[in-house]
Amino acid sequence: MNGIYHTLKRVFDFSIASLGLVILSPVLIIIAITIKLDSKGPVLFRQKRTGKNGRVFVIYKFRTMIANNDITDRNLQDKHTRVGTFLRQTSLDELPQLLNVIKGDMAIIGPRPWITDYLLYMNPTERGRLAVRPGITGLAQAKGRNGLDIHEKIAYDLEYVENFGFEEDLKVLHYTLKSLLPSSHTLVEAGKAHIYTELDQLKAAI
Repeated sequence: MNGIYHTLKRVFDFSIASLGLVILSPVLIIIAITIKLDSKGPVLFRQKRTGKNGRVFVIYKFRTMIANNDITDRNLQDKHTRVGTFLRQTSLDELPQLLNVIKGDMAIIGPRPWITDYLLYMNPTERGRLAVRPGITGLAQAKGRNGLDIHEKIAYDLEYVENFGFEEDLKVLHYTLKSLLPSSHTLVEAGKAHIYTELDQLKAAI
């Protein structure tokens, strides 16, 4: 069953991502042009993330911040562009990750891929979240994003891995669609300050 599921999941992910890129190509072009007109810098944001079994890959997003934003500098606050603020609020900045899905780095559904620093401070049990491909959306993402603390996120990710299958994917899809409703108060992905808060929480638990 697991073998069949993995095969079908990969075929589904590749097909949906490919079709999505074709259908959304006019939207992607408009977003790219708007980003270039709004601020200096590249259209795409690239960053190393940790994927399945700890393999590092480069994730793609639409750039939402000024070009010189440095994630390693805690003293430099995130500064979003005008277009970037809208893209983050609507999660449209995530669309280029369809390329990651096609490449096999990611799946449509799975634990969100984090920057590589997180792996340094997770214990063996917590690293179990890396047993599957990371996803564009996942159980923790749909349940509360950054309304959850880091340990709650990991718990949801481990729950997904433990129940890995068609039924679990449908559950995540249901929660994801629910989180997109106007009445949802789900928080959008936070910036650098939130990331370092989470890293500090992981360090404190070691």
